[in-house]
Amino acid sequence: MNAILLPTSEGGYRSYRPNPDPLPPLTCGPARSRTFYAAAHVVADPRAACAEAGTEVDWEATSAFRHRLWAQGLGVAEAMDTAQRGTGLDWPGAAELIRRSAAEARAVGGRIVCGAGTDQLTAAGTYSISEVIAAYEEQLAHSEACGAPVVLMASRALARAARGPEDYLEVYGELLRQSAGPVVLHWLGPMFDPELAGYWGHDDPDEATEVFLKIIAEYPGKVDGIKVSLLDADREMGIRRRLPADVRCYTGDDHHYPELIGGDGERASDAMLGIFDPIAPVAARAARALDRGDPVAFRAQLDPTVTLARHLFSAPTRHYKTGVVLLAWLAGFQEHFTMLGGHQSARSLPHLATAYELADRLGLFPDPELAQARMRQLFSVYGVAS
Repeated sequence: MNAILLPTSEGGYRSYRPNPDPLPPLTCGPARSRTFYAAAHVVADPRAACAEAGTEVDWEATSAFRHRLWAQGLGVAEAMDTAQRGTGLDWPGAAELIRRSAAEARAVGGRIVCGAGTDQLTAAGTYSISEVIAAYEEQLAHSEACGAPVVLMASRALARAARGPEDYLEVYGELLRQSAGPVVLHWLGPMFDPELAGYWGHDDPDEATEVFLKIIAEYPGKVDGIKVSLLDADREMGIRRRLPADVRCYTGDDHHYPELIGGDGERASDAMLGIFDPIAPVAARAARALDRGDPVAFRAQLDPTVTLARHLFSAPTRHYKTGVVLLAWLAGFQEHFTMLGGHQSARSLPHLATAYELADRLGLFPDPELAQARMRQLFSVYGVAS
């Protein structure tokens, strides 16, 4: 293949010759040693994706991508942050996404969990604790009616309404009392969403940890696990050491996931990761290595992906979804690079060029020539030579 010129942040170009050896397709069952969920993106309908309502989803392409994840043995964490919850996908769109994906998961025996939050409540509004509970209840009931286990997503409305940790104890306690099955709690740090600063009623992470540990202790059997998205490996390892034996720690740390999943010899994290969306073929192979009892091969598979992950999730971290969708387009999994609400513009062209190079080096593009042609197409739109 011919080399391609990639624009740099310094205003120049670098020459890159694409990798001619992509990873071959992999079809396998779910991993046994860990639970792996990929937080999956949605494919927008490019004819309407920038409309204010934010529910313009290409359902066929979105469903097809989830089937690719299931075929590789990964579970799907549905309607989470990666699916642009709160940044393009509104609650009616998320409700339909959950309904469709839960039905598809049942049809193929795929593993799924679905996010329940409070995004019926407007971003600008201030609500009472009872209104926050009611919003959560609606979404919890919807996912359970669809037959899907639930992730109780961190709530911007609750972060605004709460006067202290007692309000978090009230809200989560009420939800756990009425949940049909064990749920996953989610601690999404402010690097992912600045509006969630001070979640659990404390700015100090140590004090915040005590609050959700108290919730877990007070409702035995009601919490399957906690998803920790703080980009702090030491803190996550400290949290999981304090969890009851029957409560999982799902890493949401897209910077340190190989070491956290690999474990410290006593405890290990399961995974619910946005980075597993673009690196699914590698994640699936790494899971197989763990199942074989080969931690060295596991790290050999997954460690090289961290450079790409740290690039995609670099500050401002909340814009990582732009790179995720770019890579799905380059891989041929969708026919355009358009996102709900126009979020394809959230990253610079040099950032996207580096994402392309790092993903290509990992063999993530089934057709490297198509990926290169699409990058040239993107550069042309920006008036950049390649």
